[in-house]
Order: sequence, then structure tokens, then C-alpha cells
Amino acid sequence: MPAHLLQEEMSSSYTTTTTITAPSPRILQNGGGKLEKTHLHLEEDIRPEMKDDIFDPSYQDKEGPRPKTVYVWRNIILMSLLHVGALYGITLIPSCQFYTLLWGCFYYLMSALGITAGAHRLWSHRTYKARLPLRVFLIIANTMAFQNDVFEWARDHRVHHKFSETDADPHNSRRGFFFSHVGWLLVRKHPAVKEKGGLLDLSDLKAEKLVMFQRKYYKPAILLMCFILPTLVPWYFWGETLHHSLYVATFLRYAIVLNATWLVNSAAHLYGYRPYDKNIGPRENILVSLGAVGEGFHNYHHTFPYDYSTSEYRWHINLTTFFIDCMAALGLAYDLKKVSKATVLARIKRTGDGSYKSG
Repeated sequence: MPAHLLQEEMSSSYTTTTTITAPSPRILQNGGGKLEKTHLHLEEDIRPEMKDDIFDPSYQDKEGPRPKTVYVWRNIILMSLLHVGALYGITLIPSCQFYTLLWGCFYYLMSALGITAGAHRLWSHRTYKARLPLRVFLIIANTMAFQNDVFEWARDHRVHHKFSETDADPHNSRRGFFFSHVGWLLVRKHPAVKEKGGLLDLSDLKAEKLVMFQRKYYKPAILLMCFILPTLVPWYFWGETLHHSLYVATFLRYAIVLNATWLVNSAAHLYGYRPYDKNIGPRENILVSLGAVGEGFHNYHHTFPYDYSTSEYRWHINLTTFFIDCMAALGLAYDLKKVSKATVLARIKRTGDGSYKSG
């Protein structure tokens, strides 16, 4: 059976999908200005419990000199050592056992899903709902990734969406590629990030015991799941040297996962097309999607942050959407929120850059 037919059958048979529909013709006749003011409220209706990831175009940076940059030397040193270790790990690949390479790829994939399907699409945007077994898996996979606990990750990500490309954006791409890629982790946050982050409604995260449990035990958990376990498994089960396990399966794998995620903040905000909204910075970047298992359709995602697929094209270069659909087929994911084709086309016509190609 062709993949697109299988996808449609799977979706219609097993998932409960909430679809965002296009604005009514009456609203469209009121003119562009009126529509720009009303479309956010129409599209928010699909997810009334969550509004703090919707872009706020009214926010403007405060005038005046930028606060002094304060370097976090601990992070600078640790990130430097990690990447030196990862580069050395590359030289060890030819002498690595095949199973160790497979283990590293498996761990990479699990870690990536912990970010994309977990911290991002489930907990940051609430684009679908997950039953307890899936939430447990995703919280473990997210801990394997070591990119801050879910509570902190989701808080910063919601601020990023609501105040994108302003001083209140934790990884503001207007400050350049390096800053939006990794530099934001090497300096103290801009005061606006802390101010706006403190105003968000995070009650849904605080109410989830699993998220708060991870936050409470995060340090010992990441030590075990991100460093000790991926190092010991190859050594214990198939006799890999601890040297190879540490530098390839742990340091190299961890550095690749980090950079694949960071490219969503940097490359996908600077390079690519904007077929859905030319007025915002995020772009469609296929190469980023390949590395970040489906997170590179970034112009679409920032235009429709409540779509569980983060893309119009579902499984196309989007392993995370395939994973969520599989979980839905098993009954572990449900209430998948998807923007209708009519809504997408209406938005393209209104704000797209003209680069859109159907299909």
C-alpha cells in the first residue's frame, strides 16, 4: 500500500484529530487588517487550554543600550570539552564495533524523540495528548537528551514563540547565527527573557506530577541516562572498550543531538523559504528536518504552533509525526490537533512569500 494511503487509513482509523478550519467568508470580506486582528482568536479555539505560545506582534523591545553580556564560564568550559571529546570520537569510529555505532544511533533517535515528541510537541505546545505509558517513555527519552528538564525547556520555548526574535526570545536569531545556535547557553539570559517567562501560565506543567518528578531528580537522572548508561551498555554487553563507548556512544552522540536541536533555533530561523508567513523569521529548512527528525518546517510551525505534525505534509521528512501516529494507532496518543488544508491555503494567500508549492 502506498505510504500516503497507509497514512490516511491509519489516521482515520485510529486517531482522534481536532481540525482547525479556515475563517468564514464573512470574516474574509472584512479586509486584511480586520483579519489579522481576529485570526489568532479563531485559531486558538482549537486549544483553549493553551495560549502562551501564540506570537504577540504587539511586543516591542525596550529602547536603550543592551545590558552587559555576562559569560557563564562553567558552560563555556563544559561545552568546549564536550565538543573536543566529540571530535576525538569521530576519529575512533573506524575502530569502533558495529554494535556500538548502532547503539549510538538508537540512543540518538530516542533522545531526539524525547525532545521533539516530548518536550516540544506534547509539553510545550500541547498539540496532542498522551497516556501514561507514552508520557513515561517520553520523559525518560527526554532525560537521555539532557537539554534541561521538560518544565524549563517548555517555559523557554513558549517564551520563544510568544516573543520570537525580540530580546525576550531566549535564542533571538537577530543576534546572529552563533548566539541563536549555542551562544545563548553561554551567557546569562537577557532580563526581558526572565521578565516575560515569569508571566507565562505554566500551571499545566506544574500540575503534571511526572514533569515535576523529573525536575526534582533531574541531576542524578541525566548523569545516569545521558552519560553512565550509554557508556556502560556497549562495554558490558558486547565487549566494547570503555574508551570507545565514552567518546563515540556518549560524547559524540550527545554533541550531535545537541547541534541537531540547536539548528532549529539558528539555521531554521535564518535560511530557507517562508511560504506561510513572510512577516516572521522562521523558515522551511529541509536539512534541519533531516537532523532534527522533522522539526525543520519552521515557518509552518511558527505560523501554526498548535499542529501536532509541525508540518503540512505529515510523514514527509518527519519521523516524529510518524512516531506520534504510530502511538495513536496503539491508543497511546490521542486528540491530535491538525490544521485544515483550507486554513493553510487561506494563510498562504494572505501572508506567504510566494514560494509555496502544493504537495
